[in-house]
Amino acid sequence: MLKKRKFSTTRILAGGFLLAIAAGTVLLSLPFASAGGVRAPLPDALFTAVSAVCVTGLVTLPTYAQWSPFGQLVILILIELGGLGIITFSVLFLVMAGHRIGIRERMLLQAAYSMDTMEGVISMGRRILKYTVIIEGAGALLVTPRFVQDFGLRGIWVSIFHAVSAFCNAGMDIIGPDSLGPYADDAAVLGVTAFLIVSGGIGFPVLEALAAFFRKGPASSRRICSSLYLKTVLVMTGVLIFGGTAAVLLLEGGNPETLGAQPLPQKLLSAFFQSVTLRTAGFCTFSQAGLRGSTCLLACVLMFIGGSPSGTAGGIKTTAFLIVTATVVSMLKEKDRTQMFRRKVSANTVRRALAIFAVSFTVLLLSLFALLTVQPADFTACLFEAVSAIGTVGLSRDLTPRLNLAGKAVIMLTMYLGRIGPISLSMFFNTSRFPDHIEYVEEPVNVG
Repeated sequence: MLKKRKFSTTRILAGGFLLAIAAGTVLLSLPFASAGGVRAPLPDALFTAVSAVCVTGLVTLPTYAQWSPFGQLVILILIELGGLGIITFSVLFLVMAGHRIGIRERMLLQAAYSMDTMEGVISMGRRILKYTVIIEGAGALLVTPRFVQDFGLRGIWVSIFHAVSAFCNAGMDIIGPDSLGPYADDAAVLGVTAFLIVSGGIGFPVLEALAAFFRKGPASSRRICSSLYLKTVLVMTGVLIFGGTAAVLLLEGGNPETLGAQPLPQKLLSAFFQSVTLRTAGFCTFSQAGLRGSTCLLACVLMFIGGSPSGTAGGIKTTAFLIVTATVVSMLKEKDRTQMFRRKVSANTVRRALAIFAVSFTVLLLSLFALLTVQPADFTACLFEAVSAIGTVGLSRDLTPRLNLAGKAVIMLTMYLGRIGPISLSMFFNTSRFPDHIEYVEEPVNVG
């Protein structure tokens, strides 16, 4: 009986994504889901459903041209379900319907958002939904004037789709073949999009803390300053975004295929947006195929790190990356414990961060090996594609539309594992609810 309960929560969470993918595939396979009324090939419908539910954004068929308004609506619902979580929507639907929420549903929400306690999970779910509606609605309203100017009344739908996709860090768009390329010099559109991306990827606990700061003023800043988690997320987010901006500007500023031909103000804007979108968003203002090799490597690092916990972004997360880095630094300084911001990090947290990094990196290597084996493409394009899939980013060096059937299968599996990574890890490491009372003899091992 205990063994059945032990895996029930993780299996339900992982199975929820599979169920949404299956439903999305069926709907996208219908003839009227395609713009031309011709049924989309099943592998492409499945790939699109996986990409939408896993909020990745890699597509084998152009979203703006392939899918009818119905098909685009299906994709939008899948993005929202994948970004906020199938479990969150299911539990909140039961709450609104007046059903009593039991311990099982609370455990599901707790696991879905990596909370330490079940206390307040229902109210947390309600606040998450409220923040989502407010931020996505505000984002859609802000870009509507420009999109209506360009697309007419269809611009309203384009604005809604764009806001949801950006907040959920999905990166799918129905603008055209060049993503946000036509708006590379539009600070308003790119600024709003960047705000939506960061808001979704920074994590809902941080959003709540920032909302309290603006609501209550500096008095609430003590919570941010005293919380190691909040401080880690905010510092890492700022360092990665602005550090990435400076690096992209330095590496690509003279590249005629990317930023080279742009005036300085536009270069700064494009470099900033590229740094933001690499945090698992997937929008772009120029072709990623033109990036230099050094920039590709930088992009892979940023995509692998991703966003922050309990948000819509993917990757190993900013907190895990900083904890692993701090652990290495602490070991080099011959300190017994990992330290960050004058705080000690618990040994259990360090082990979990190391496990997340190791398992994610292993999946990445296996995915890259498989893709190089089955897909005729150069190493850099395959590496970029695999990292983009495991980090649920959605950027590609124009390889996705050229994937063969085996390549599509590899990327779909990688996207799925990237989206449910923390859930999969709990299956690996939460295998027993009983403490281990067995103590073994300690013996040193030479490691170099």
